[in-house]
Amino acid sequence: MDVYQLPTVNFPFRKTMDVLNSTEYNNCTEQLTKGITSRILISLTLSILTLMTTAINSLVIAAIIVTRKLHHPANYLICSLAVTDFLVAVLVMPFSIMYIVKETWVMGPVVCDIWLSVDITCCTCSILHLAAIALDRYRAITDAVEYARKRTPQHAAFMIAIAWIISIFLSMPLLFWRHQGQIRDDECIIKHDHIVFTIYSTFGAFYIPLALILILYYKIYRAAKSLYHKRNVSRCEKEQNGQVLLEACGKSSTMCIAEKSFSDHSTDFDKIHITVRNPKAEIRHEKAMRKQRISSNRERKAATTLGLILGAFLICWLPFFVKEVIVNICHACYISDDMSNFLTWLGYLNSLINPLIYTIFNEDFKKAFQKLIRCRHYL
Repeated sequence: MDVYQLPTVNFPFRKTMDVLNSTEYNNCTEQLTKGITSRILISLTLSILTLMTTAINSLVIAAIIVTRKLHHPANYLICSLAVTDFLVAVLVMPFSIMYIVKETWVMGPVVCDIWLSVDITCCTCSILHLAAIALDRYRAITDAVEYARKRTPQHAAFMIAIAWIISIFLSMPLLFWRHQGQIRDDECIIKHDHIVFTIYSTFGAFYIPLALILILYYKIYRAAKSLYHKRNVSRCEKEQNGQVLLEACGKSSTMCIAEKSFSDHSTDFDKIHITVRNPKAEIRHEKAMRKQRISSNRERKAATTLGLILGAFLICWLPFFVKEVIVNICHACYISDDMSNFLTWLGYLNSLINPLIYTIFNEDFKKAFQKLIRCRHYL
């Protein structure tokens, strides 16, 4: 009997283990590759959005500064909105990209506090600017004569200052509340553990301005529609032979027939009328019809602009603030980090859309943009 015996080796089992290890390694490598690819795509996409937001808002600011025709109190509000959205693009978005890609906060608690305060203040201020612009437009269309006297650069500066002060007052208590709980160095978020702070932050920053914007733009649309209708009716009134004759206008002012009327002076005016066509009246009729079409187009354009403003605002910010309320009230509810980041960036996207909506329908802004892009020097 031999003293030394070789141990028995189970070769099939060993092969199985090698295959399993190899498969596991391949799966890990594949997941790692997919993770790196997705992070690169996300960072590129978000970086492009950030650059576009910066460039477009810079273009709006430059256009208003160098174009004398745009030096109007209403445009000062738009310029201030562009500055606010520019700050979101420069001071908020880049840090958010880094946080999303790294999946952890690496810049310390002090930078975190600064970033959160700037984020909340600028985003809230952007929303409040939309409310201020809605209020300015409402006053301009419903009380045009009186408000034209009050609509000064000082008045616009006062509205801008109020928007910033409210935004700062809304953001500061949230940071104070954040330091009351346990803070982890690897995360940079604000947790609303108390219902009072949830209502305070969401209603002050979004729901109250939203209600104000909806009410004001509804009244603006009604007032604009009424104003266009009155102008159309007034165009149908013409003076002929020393007396004002109303042309046959429908309620919608879509058709007017120009006629010259003569009365038998021996009888009452309302008895017999003989109508004959007047070439001059026909020309005036055609001009009135052209003005009618222009007015209808303006009404449709105004409705489209209002729809875009409200639609973009609701699509960008409503999901985020609904999520904020649900998560902080319903403790059993859970939203993934990816979904939370998506809703946050959907709100940031409003800073890219704002300068487009508020300027793209304005011919003065279009001309100013064209001159800026072509690098023409003008004042």
